[in-house]
Amino acid sequence: MKFAKPIILASQSPRRIQLLRQIGWNPAVMPCDVPEVFDPGRTPVENVKDLALKKAGCVAREVKEGVIIGADTIVVLDGEMLGKPADAEDAVRMLQRLSGKTHTVYTGIALLDAASGRTMVDVEATQVTFRDIPEDEIREYVAGGSPMDKAGAYGIQDDYGAVFVTRIQGCYYNVMGLPLATLHSRMKEFQQPSAD
Repeated sequence: MKFAKPIILASQSPRRIQLLRQIGWNPAVMPCDVPEVFDPGRTPVENVKDLALKKAGCVAREVKEGVIIGADTIVVLDGEMLGKPADAEDAVRMLQRLSGKTHTVYTGIALLDAASGRTMVDVEATQVTFRDIPEDEIREYVAGGSPMDKAGAYGIQDDYGAVFVTRIQGCYYNVMGLPLATLHSRMKEFQQPSAD
């Protein structure tokens, strides 16, 4: 895909950067410090859309030109939203709860044109099923430090978290934190000249 304007990723997530490079995009990276706090009075979809847009908006205040990509991912189990673990014991608790169950991963993506302020926001949902995970495996995984920067305290790629997953229904890349097919489609739409 060719871009008429610079592409800026409002995230320092190495996974999101890697995914964009995988599809031939080479964004500038400008992380923005937006607290990832969920509003329990709003749905998971509303929360991830709102946080993705806030992240993009934060970067938009710093640049004059470019299309900014904001993204936010959460894990939802039995209606409860799980973000990144607060500490190692929180990570252990999250994984114990996810063990043997199916949860949903939601990622909100926001596109924001810095010059015009125009936005487009979407969300992707993927169902993920875990096998029953023994406590010693959970504690060994958490001790390695990998889960600490991941929603739901696990990564499906690059590490031991991959062997927890027995089934996935939906976009695999969404579980990594960036639904590539949805993002690609939305970016194509976003780059079309506006009708007005």
